[in-house]
Amino acid sequence: MKLILPLLPFLLLTGLASWAGNSSDNGKTENANSNADLIAFFQLFSPSLETREEGLVYIKNEWKPEFAVMAVETLFFVRDQTTSDSLRKILEEKTGKDFGYDTNAWYRWIWSKPEATLSKYPDFKGHLYKFIDPKFEKYFANRYNSQIRLDEVRWGGVVQDGIPPLRNPKMIPAAKASYLNDNDVVFGIELNGDLRAYPKRILAWHEMFVDTVGGVPVAGVYCTLCGTVILYKTEFEGVSHEIGTSGFLYRSNKVMYDKATQSLWNTFSGEPVLGPLVGKGIQLDTYSVVTTTWGEWKKRHPKTLVLSLDTGHRRDYGEGAAYRDYFATDELMFTVPVLDTRLKNKDEVLALRVNSPDEQLAISVDFLRKNPIYHDQIGEERFVVLTDKSGANRVYERGGNHFVTFDGEFALIDKQGHEWEMSEDRLVSEDGIILERLPYHRAFWFGWYAQFPDTRLVM
Repeated sequence: MKLILPLLPFLLLTGLASWAGNSSDNGKTENANSNADLIAFFQLFSPSLETREEGLVYIKNEWKPEFAVMAVETLFFVRDQTTSDSLRKILEEKTGKDFGYDTNAWYRWIWSKPEATLSKYPDFKGHLYKFIDPKFEKYFANRYNSQIRLDEVRWGGVVQDGIPPLRNPKMIPAAKASYLNDNDVVFGIELNGDLRAYPKRILAWHEMFVDTVGGVPVAGVYCTLCGTVILYKTEFEGVSHEIGTSGFLYRSNKVMYDKATQSLWNTFSGEPVLGPLVGKGIQLDTYSVVTTTWGEWKKRHPKTLVLSLDTGHRRDYGEGAAYRDYFATDELMFTVPVLDTRLKNKDEVLALRVNSPDEQLAISVDFLRKNPIYHDQIGEERFVVLTDKSGANRVYERGGNHFVTFDGEFALIDKQGHEWEMSEDRLVSEDGIILERLPYHRAFWFGWYAQFPDTRLVM
């Protein structure tokens, strides 16, 4: 796993060595006890063999359980093989584990235990990663109010916005989207009558779009690793949050950041989890996203707009080109603390958290294909999931209604024989009763379960 990350430039090594050298003098006087542990790890990046050996001796002699995750993270970056091997041997000797350079195995073991990190672990993380991108330091240094385990926040291999979001991207009418085939996967949204389609083949390269749709400022966040596309309203209580891709992951799920405060946000919940915005009661509202085919979406909505190939970036936007190898297997790139084998890792589920934050529900997409009308309830919210002929799912409130037939396109009949019509935003009965659309999204099973291990699963 060590080899999946790019080799760090010489600047990283010299920068870390300089930090270690400058800190060593201070560490012997002011804050010696708190700084010495961090300095020892940064000494491993020094061009001086003597300094590197000094760091190794300190780590071995002063070992404490909190060193384990720091050693694993340091192993990512130490490029002197002798030093790396020595640190690995200390790690194995002190923990009694022999995972070698299998970083995922080390993390699974660390996460299986109660969190054990130094009080200055956020500073260690900030100093370590700032030499990849100086912006990374602000995420962690002097920030001790994390809502999640900080040792579960892993670098994803890119700098801040290294996977470039599409901000106010160019949209074109459906009739001009000749680059799309009817079987191409798109993510469809509708807000206040504004219909948009975002092809997976484009969005997979960018993992986020930021735009105004139907007068609403939104961000569509696509985590390719865990298979989620979640549409967030980026304004909360009158404050607009300009979010982007942090470069880090939490449980194999991309972590967002906001430009104003550089706080880190959980993509699944739409909440800040580290930084100044934590504890402010912020949780972004979500809207529905339909995963369907271009042919089906265009047939339903011939006046839809669709993302243009003119993104301002050069990529292979062919269908299936992005993450081809990852999507082709059930293997994970970044491990998670727990897995559940009732479904395969990358089996898709429909994920719902309707008006009941303490209760989560995942429904197998394969199950829904076989059951195009599915009734259920979360908390007090009764709902119906309708699955059309293309396999696309839509969720609506249902109140006391029970539906018995669905033509797979627009028409439903309830058990009283009343006819209903389905649109993107609501169900409308023949006598004018309206049932609103409810927010939901799809996810890979492993990604949803990693976030919500107490979830109920329908399969």
